[in-house]
Amino acid sequence: MPAERLTRKNAEEARIGIVHLGLGAFFRAFGAPWIAEAVRAGGGDWDILGVSLRSPAVRDALKPQGYAYTAVELAPQGERFNVVENVRDMLVAPEDPEALLAAMAHPDVRIVSLTITEKGYCHNPATGELDPKHPDIVYDCTGELPKSAPGFIVRALQRRKEVGRPPFTVMSCDNLPNNGKVARGVVIDLARLIDPELADWIEAEGRFPSTMVDRIVPATKPEDIARVEEAVGYHDAAPVMHEPFRQWVIEDEFVGGERPDFAAVGVQMVEDVTPFEHMKLRMLNGAHSSLAYLGYLAGHETIADTTADAAFAGFVEKLWGEEIIPALTPPEGVDLAAYAGMLLDRFRNPSIRHRTWQIAMDGSQKLPQRILSTLQENLDNDRTSPRLLLAVSAWMRYVAGTDEKGAAIDVQDPLAERLQTLTDEAPENGDVHALLTVREVFPADLAERLEPLLQPVHAALVAKGARASVEALG
Repeated sequence: MPAERLTRKNAEEARIGIVHLGLGAFFRAFGAPWIAEAVRAGGGDWDILGVSLRSPAVRDALKPQGYAYTAVELAPQGERFNVVENVRDMLVAPEDPEALLAAMAHPDVRIVSLTITEKGYCHNPATGELDPKHPDIVYDCTGELPKSAPGFIVRALQRRKEVGRPPFTVMSCDNLPNNGKVARGVVIDLARLIDPELADWIEAEGRFPSTMVDRIVPATKPEDIARVEEAVGYHDAAPVMHEPFRQWVIEDEFVGGERPDFAAVGVQMVEDVTPFEHMKLRMLNGAHSSLAYLGYLAGHETIADTTADAAFAGFVEKLWGEEIIPALTPPEGVDLAAYAGMLLDRFRNPSIRHRTWQIAMDGSQKLPQRILSTLQENLDNDRTSPRLLLAVSAWMRYVAGTDEKGAAIDVQDPLAERLQTLTDEAPENGDVHALLTVREVFPADLAERLEPLLQPVHAALVAKGARASVEALG
């Protein structure tokens, strides 16, 4: 007999105080549970309206469960199960953009949070500025029912301004340097294209705190759903998997000071998130991406598999110690060498099946902040970066679309077609030069400095393969 489906147990209705754009696995494994804890500790009406900007898949899985779902902690010593119930409803933006705008303009909503990934900001990743030629931005300038996340934010703020209502706080939870500043910039720039007075109002009254979020959340697979059902005795169509570790650092800058009592449950509320953000983006995400491209090319399916290979474990330890840590100013009281050791333990967690292919997605959007920013800083300070150069070269080999055995790679990237065309049309040994012309990734001055350094690294990678190249660096 099939198990009964998970249903919401908590019937109490709190007001929706947060609209979250991009209700994917990460926020459901990280933000929503932590917000629920903050409400239990400090009270307040902070239930969540989830939003998908594209697909109805998550909504369709959660709706029959009353939007309750199971968050599964994957610890080496065993699994723990937590039913999360503070997502009260969900909208799919393309189905009813008017309903979403009305919800965001509602006076009870005081925070709009975001996990829309880098590409959702419709910006140039190399500069952080709004791309006015992005198709969604062009569309959003022509009418009041938008497509993009910045478009929905601007039009909802416009409605609030028109009725004399304060703006909501925009809280980005994406892995972007200065994510609050990026969000503020694209929103104000878009508002200025639509209505300069609205842009001035947002600039004066709006708040865009930067945040740093850290929890490894692998994609949920069909076998995970079956395993959860066997363990808990009910069917959950949309559980989320996560590691035990979590860290959330937030700049304490909210409209009217209105927010859940984050500090009561261990969220770090700070004046400036930048040191934490650089530490995490460069050490965790930079290493993750480096291991993803190189590990995938070497035939490793997951990060745990990759770091179980002694050559890769030695590679990432030296990557941190010799190339990334020297380019960082640590947050007060943080030992970066100890942090690196903790990261390696997290990467090695055998319960976390975080696929190299998943981490490799959207590399054109991630490379500038995760790897190129450190590489640039090392170049400016005459420090060598052989492992970072190898990581960039591995990305170039990966996006060319063929692995070391000649099999096709399913490259998931907003620029995938263009990257493939550039490498297909490049002369023999011309991939490095061709890909360095992609200005969304490589600014012209950086590209010019990188080309003579990358050419021999890439030639060796193609000739010897990823694992041998990693092993050669120790």
